[in-house]
Amino acid sequence: MSDLAVNARELNKWFGEGEARTFAVRDVSFEARFGEILYIVGPSGSGKTTLLSMISGILKPNSGHVLIENQDIWSLPDDGIADFRLNRIGFVFQDYHLFPRLTTVENVAIPLILKKMDWNDALKVALEYLDIVGLKARAQLPPVKLSGGEQQRVAIARAIASRPDLLIFDEPTASLDGDTGRKIVEFVKQDILSDRRCIIIVTHDSRIFEFADRIMKMEDGRITDVATGA
Repeated sequence: MSDLAVNARELNKWFGEGEARTFAVRDVSFEARFGEILYIVGPSGSGKTTLLSMISGILKPNSGHVLIENQDIWSLPDDGIADFRLNRIGFVFQDYHLFPRLTTVENVAIPLILKKMDWNDALKVALEYLDIVGLKARAQLPPVKLSGGEQQRVAIARAIASRPDLLIFDEPTASLDGDTGRKIVEFVKQDILSDRRCIIIVTHDSRIFEFADRIMKMEDGRITDVATGA
């Protein structure tokens, strides 16, 4: 089995046509491997979020290919992409995207319900993943009763509950204080990363650079540098 989790080739994404065409991502190629944490960094407007959306099966590139474990995801039909994303890719959003009317454990169970797991079985599995992130005792609380760091851990539990091979974080520390942010990323590296999982993190936060295996810098829609972590 290949050690490549992501193999992106000559990705382009533009908006508008003719003279009004604006490139968000231009001729981007990169690889991400199992067992590593890859950071994508750069100023606002550099194309990070657009690139993230293309490799996670949310935004279709105008040209180029995204291979996740050798599967060209954009060659799949729409329902195939949705199924692939549900089963193989975990996404942790910057603002957590937890449902306020659901309990913590119910939030974690959502992807399992989407995979048509029985409700009670899904809650049981969700509780196991809350235990992994240290929040089993908070299972019956609504998100509003949790701290920012705890809500981030719930989002992580939800993302890994379907056992994805690729885990993507969008600005995971943006809403957290420095100490909590470091603890979250340290936890991800020590307890969530494995030799059969790849983690990609988009961040502006230089305080967590030390946890990266590699750091890929973007500017004006292009990759400008790839270096080993601090």
